[in-house]
Amino acid sequence: MTTIETPAAGSRDIPAAGTTWPTVYGLDLSLTSTGISNGLTAEALIPRRLSGHDRLEFHRRSIHERIPDETSLVVMEGPAMSVGYRPGVEEMTYLRGLVSHDLWRRRIPLAVCYPQHRIIYATGVANPAKDHPASQRKTVAKGMVRDAVAARYGVVCEGPGRYDQADAVVFAAMGLHWLGYPLAVVPDSHHRALAKVVWPEQVPAVAA
Repeated sequence: MTTIETPAAGSRDIPAAGTTWPTVYGLDLSLTSTGISNGLTAEALIPRRLSGHDRLEFHRRSIHERIPDETSLVVMEGPAMSVGYRPGVEEMTYLRGLVSHDLWRRRIPLAVCYPQHRIIYATGVANPAKDHPASQRKTVAKGMVRDAVAARYGVVCEGPGRYDQADAVVFAAMGLHWLGYPLAVVPDSHHRALAKVVWPEQVPAVAA
């Protein structure tokens, strides 16, 4: 549990300062840069030159060390359905399995959120960069999510892995919102993304 001294302002739905909030983590898994956040801070786990099983173990161990056993919920990015089968997809499947199994062993509830719903929660639409050239849309959209995270939650994500950090903050914010502890006010256009997340069947006891 985390005591939030100054929650985001703007709504009676935001718990008061000093409220003890559940511990929630967001995970944006990537073989080259995994974003991890508790909604207040963010970090990128970068394996540098590691590959294969060494790289998988780096991510598994690093995530395990940062997520305490008493965590109420983890929200993890699911696979992009449009990716298809290309180099790295199988290894990413292994990584998701390793992390999911480790959370299961520790009885930490897991939710899965697909990329488009993370973008909707952050920006209000699934394709916020649609007015840009097709070749630039993905990068521009990542920047929009990063900017939204800085503006809404005050978490500035910089340096290598900055987009992964920002994505992880969004996942953590979604998890806290679902439990009844929203970090900030979001309009209905953003809030609707919560309905598309695969939440755990057993609601954590900390849910408001």
